[in-house]
Amino acid sequence: MSQTKGRIRHVALSVEDPWETAEFYKDALGLQEVTELDGPLAEGVFLTDGVVNLAILKFKTDEAAQGTGKDYVGIHHIGFWVDDVVEQGKIVRGTGAEWIMGDPMNPDGYEVKHLDLSGIIFDIAAHGWAGSQKEPGQPDNVVHPNPNRRLAKFDERRAAARAKLEARKAKVPVETAQAAE
Repeated sequence: MSQTKGRIRHVALSVEDPWETAEFYKDALGLQEVTELDGPLAEGVFLTDGVVNLAILKFKTDEAAQGTGKDYVGIHHIGFWVDDVVEQGKIVRGTGAEWIMGDPMNPDGYEVKHLDLSGIIFDIAAHGWAGSQKEPGQPDNVVHPNPNRRLAKFDERRAAARAKLEARKAKVPVETAQAAE
């Protein structure tokens, strides 16, 4: 087995309200919305800085949360874009990682999840995540497309999150001025 280089291109957060958290990161740090998700394991919003994908998720069940619990808040897992998901999977398992989810023998594998030596969840993928880039600035760079997809079923939640953020922002100058006095 030859060593290959994994590229950190995905970070997943587990939060109480993905839309409120997404609005915060879009407004505070200028991240771009990529897509929304309503899957069997979680619902959420995906953002990007143009290189790395940030998944902001609310897991539906404890089992879906893969050991952290559905109410866990924090960094859930990180993802590595690899050249060969089958070969890299053999390497990570050969160095002590524990496979927990996804087909480790699928060369087009998406999010083949493992636990590292400290029990931290990480995944490997053959094609990256929406809005991410494999080798920015390199002639052979691969860009995972941004679908710019929103789900109508989340319109009310998105609007409520935006309104909450705007209300919070309206209070900040007053609180900051009072603290300075």
